[in-house]
Amino acid sequence: MLKFVKNYMDSIAGIEIYPIISLLIFFIFFVVLFLWVFTAKKDYIKTVSNLPLDNQNDDIL
Repeated sequence: MLKFVKNYMDSIAGIEIYPIISLLIFFIFFVVLFLWVFTAKKDYIKTVSNLPLDNQNDDIL
């Protein structure tokens, strides 16, 4: 099965760019996420981390 897919993919012109693009998107996403984590304000991180423990918004039940 993999041999069939590999032979099929080798016959498509210009397909080698897609793995490179997907790797770049993956890498850029995690670099931006890493930068956001280190530049986020401490008050915002504390507020968001306490959200699951906040019982004031339990009016749905």
